[in-house]
Amino acid sequence: MARGGKAFKAVAKGMAVVASAAAVIERRRRAAMAADPHELPTEVPGPVPVPRTDPAPAPAPVVASVAASAGEAVAAGAVAEPSAPVPAATAPTAPAAAPPAPAAHTAHAGLGREYHPGRPATPAEAVPWGLRVAAESTWRLLLLGAALYVIFYVVDMLRLVAFSVLASLLISALLEPSVSWLRRRGVPRSLAAGGVFLSGLAGIGLVGWFVVWQVSTNLPDVTAQVKDGVNQLRDWLITGPLHLTQQQIKDFADQITKAITTNTDQLTSASITGAQIAVEILTSLLMTFFTTFFLLYDGERIWNWALRGLPRHSRFAMAGAGPKAWATLTAYVRGTVCVAFIDAVCIGIGIDLLGVPLAMPLAVIIFLGAFVPLVGALVTGTVAVLIALVTQGPWTALMVLVVLIAVMQVESHILQPLILGRAVRVHPLGVVLGVAAGGIIGGIGGAVVAVPLIAVTNTVVGHLRRRNEAGQAVFTALEAARETAERTAAAQPAAAQPAAAQPAAAQPAAAD
Repeated sequence: MARGGKAFKAVAKGMAVVASAAAVIERRRRAAMAADPHELPTEVPGPVPVPRTDPAPAPAPVVASVAASAGEAVAAGAVAEPSAPVPAATAPTAPAAAPPAPAAHTAHAGLGREYHPGRPATPAEAVPWGLRVAAESTWRLLLLGAALYVIFYVVDMLRLVAFSVLASLLISALLEPSVSWLRRRGVPRSLAAGGVFLSGLAGIGLVGWFVVWQVSTNLPDVTAQVKDGVNQLRDWLITGPLHLTQQQIKDFADQITKAITTNTDQLTSASITGAQIAVEILTSLLMTFFTTFFLLYDGERIWNWALRGLPRHSRFAMAGAGPKAWATLTAYVRGTVCVAFIDAVCIGIGIDLLGVPLAMPLAVIIFLGAFVPLVGALVTGTVAVLIALVTQGPWTALMVLVVLIAVMQVESHILQPLILGRAVRVHPLGVVLGVAAGGIIGGIGGAVVAVPLIAVTNTVVGHLRRRNEAGQAVFTALEAARETAERTAAAQPAAAQPAAAQPAAAQPAAAD
């Protein structure tokens, strides 16, 4: 207990010494602030009164020049020391009183605390500039991300409507040049839109009928070849480097059969889901056809109606961006159709020469897959590789893969830059990332519409940026012209004053 009391007394004495030292430092700091001649006062002192004297009268030109200079100084809002000594006639006889020294404890206006030269006036000024910029940019990015999330959530809820409208826009961009050509030849709008629309439906129907006919015709031969390929694969698993046994293969087949029989409920639910998907696809097709016809028939009025829904100050900008976006979309769709047709023809000829069955249906599948740039034809071409593997063997499958890779190289290095390079100025990395993001968000439909959406957005943003730059240039030119006119107007009265003084001086001579 005695030791604890001594320790407590020692701590108390140390705290007293520290407190007294802090008090001494604070008194010295306040004394230094009071004696500092460079300390800025919180209030600007008023003009120093000068006692009136009766000096000798100065000449009129000197008085006028001093008055003019004083007026200019007052107009400028600043008090400057004269660079040359003031004449004796205008100098005061008594010295000016010195401004009062500022108080040691001045307070910031509105803050109610003492002024300190190393302390910011507001707490916001104490935050580094980079951190403030990062914080403000972060909350803006978070707000933008939340808005995009809400938009994607709404689109996902209305995915049937969204995909129908986007597919209608793509089909309309492909068929609209034909409608415009017929209307320029004097065909009524309803007949032109209806004829082109029915022609497009007939073309799609013929392609679907051809695929079904080819598959149904070659299905027995393909089935037999698949069975032979499965037997060859089983023999290779037994005699090949894996050295599997008949019992292992049989056990693997039994496991697959057992999994199918034990998951009957899941397969039933999957079949129900498949039926729902079929109904959704049929509904989406009908909605797409309906929307496509009206876009072909009355697209201009629909665009004008959409413009009226925008704010008034944004209508002119979007009215100019709309046609450019439509031209970009039309060029993209037509170029993509050309590239897909070339890919399908080249790959179809290659797999037909290699003896792979179902060459024409596979070419149609590759044509549809090529609407996804850079990766679509390669992904759909793997179906041809698998069919070649189970029907012709690994060597033929390897040759089909070589054909696919060669055609993809030609597409990415020749066809895409030559056909789509001028219309769609999107970097290949942006295309790949856009396709991946679209596939994650919307599946196959999202992958198809991702690249045209990026291309149209790029065109609209570029148009608005160029428009803003042109408007800024016009504004700068108008401001320069206004300043020039003001300087000219200010110089004209100064030049007209001597001319006005000459007749005034001639009047006394005339009177004489």
